[in-house]
Amino acid sequence: MARVCVYCASSNDIDPRYLTLARDMGIALAAAGHSVVTGGGRVGMMGEVARAARSGGARTVGVIPQHLVPLELADADADDLVVTATMRERKRVMEDGSDVFVALPGGIGTLEELFEMWTSASLGMHDKPVIVLDDGGFYAPLWAFLEDLRDRSFVRQEALDTLHRAATVADVLALLPR
Repeated sequence: MARVCVYCASSNDIDPRYLTLARDMGIALAAAGHSVVTGGGRVGMMGEVARAARSGGARTVGVIPQHLVPLELADADADDLVVTATMRERKRVMEDGSDVFVALPGGIGTLEELFEMWTSASLGMHDKPVIVLDDGGFYAPLWAFLEDLRDRSFVRQEALDTLHRAATVADVLALLPR
């Protein structure tokens, strides 16, 4: 089964429906036999995904840079909690330890991680799927912007084709490698 890296919000100050979505994602990944890689925080959607995955028997790996340990309240319950020296090292460890990347709703950190993995996939630097869970149209404005960039020839269609869009948790599962 796949090691699924999930990017998502680490804030608790969001609409509770996103926390529910994160729980649903963790439960579904565990039920399908996948393991979960997160940014190593125990708060917000990040914590919900990891707790739900563990509750279903999935192995969880949290990767957190030392300077975020006190801010994000590290997920000490992770099966493997990796504390890195820098954010760049965190991203490398997450990339190397994952087979697929899934972006749930999130803020600038989620977007930055999503764009880095998508860019490297579009350039052929890795062949791991990059999936956006566009629950309730959360990413619709971003998707419209990306399509506009394509229409203006700033993004190649081939690059856009490497980014997968899923509307539901079930759609994400259907896109995961076995």
